[in-house]
Amino acid sequence: MSLPALFDRLRLPVIGSPLFIISGPDLVIAQCKAGIVGSFPALNARPQGLLDEWLHRITEELAAWNRDNPDRPAAPYAVNQIVHKSNDRLEADLATCAKWQVPITITSLGAREDLNAAVHGWGGITLHDIIDDRFARKAIEKGADGLIAVAAGAGGHAGRLSPFALIQEIRQWFTGPLALSGSIANGGAVLAAQAMGADLAYIGSAFIATDEANADAAYKQSIVDSKASDIVYSNLFTGVHGNYLRSSIAAAGLDPDNLPEGDLKTMNFGGDNGSKAKAWRDIWGSGQGIGAVTAIESVAVRVDRLEKEYQAALARIAPVHAAASA
Repeated sequence: MSLPALFDRLRLPVIGSPLFIISGPDLVIAQCKAGIVGSFPALNARPQGLLDEWLHRITEELAAWNRDNPDRPAAPYAVNQIVHKSNDRLEADLATCAKWQVPITITSLGAREDLNAAVHGWGGITLHDIIDDRFARKAIEKGADGLIAVAAGAGGHAGRLSPFALIQEIRQWFTGPLALSGSIANGGAVLAAQAMGADLAYIGSAFIATDEANADAAYKQSIVDSKASDIVYSNLFTGVHGNYLRSSIAAAGLDPDNLPEGDLKTMNFGGDNGSKAKAWRDIWGSGQGIGAVTAIESVAVRVDRLEKEYQAALARIAPVHAAASA
């Protein structure tokens, strides 16, 4: 298993996942400077013209960082594209990304050959979100370079499968770039993702509780205060099953333990500021790994902590590995 050369600049094998509404230039730039992939959904830049401004700023600030820190270059960044038919901005957003030659494109809710070809045309790579082996095979058949395996416990739209089952099945036939999403919030979990066969860990919820995240202060504090038992899995809010904070559901006047079924037909990722944006603003997505998040802090401090935990986990298993090899 090997990663494309652009991942050589990573300090840790981590992608900061694109968080709807929450991820913007401040968070992405801080993540990249800290040495992990920063990402954001293209739809966070509203109106569409704002996307050009965001990519201009990210490109210029990371280039300046690299000039000033040649020994610690920034990690590459990624833009998430929702490939669902209701996203009426997709073509315009792709054109803007082509202008700035976005290095990594993360695609969700649909795989398209023409999109992958377009990204390859400007020299970028594509990683596609999947929740099971069937969707993984379809994504690679349509030209995706790599996969993001979204397992049970991931924040926002999440799968139902154990990460062990999902990674094992994919690695039986796929040797390309593979990231794992689902309850990863400390450095030990990053190492565990690699041990089971993933190249990269995909971390989202832990970065909600950071200074640079565009999240309500109460949302950030709820991440710190909550644990895995405070996560509710439901398809009510977008038509697709996802994980959400119990406290936000109750605050919206709903019973977290008796939510009605959602309808896939109601999924809407249009370019306006409609009901789905409101749903994601008021109902807070989160993964099950937040029990490891104990404070609101800067991205730099959080990544420092992840690295220390990662190195401690390596040191912890080294004697076990040595004994087993003796």
